[in-house]
Amino acid sequence: MRLSHIFAPRTVAHAHCDLPCGVYDPAQARIEAQSVKAIIEKYHGSDDEAFKTRAIMIKEQRAELVKHHLWVLWTDYFKPPHFEKYPQLHGLFNEATKLAGAGGAKGTLDAGVADQLLAKIDEIAEIFWETKKA
Repeated sequence: MRLSHIFAPRTVAHAHCDLPCGVYDPAQARIEAQSVKAIIEKYHGSDDEAFKTRAIMIKEQRAELVKHHLWVLWTDYFKPPHFEKYPQLHGLFNEATKLAGAGGAKGTLDAGVADQLLAKIDEIAEIFWETKKA
């Protein structure tokens, strides 16, 4: 008997994502984006230069985490049938990750940009939850 036959799986499971779907949730990106906005607000409310410097560093780290969580959803959760049903999805992810990046929340102290980022994440979340119903 061949080793490949011995170690071959007896049952093959198929899923539209890499792991059971409970591990994916746009709330992770939203929580980090809310942190970005809160940090911007605290930055503007302080006169302490050391605090402001730390706030910028933490805001940039949180914005990077927003991008990470969005990319995981974009590349691991959503599959071709989702993009066919929701053709705006690629554009939403592109816009959201840019709003989180250096040209967006990561590179600005404008709370309005953070609000735009949160709105994009909410649009993605709405589609995400629609796909979970199916």
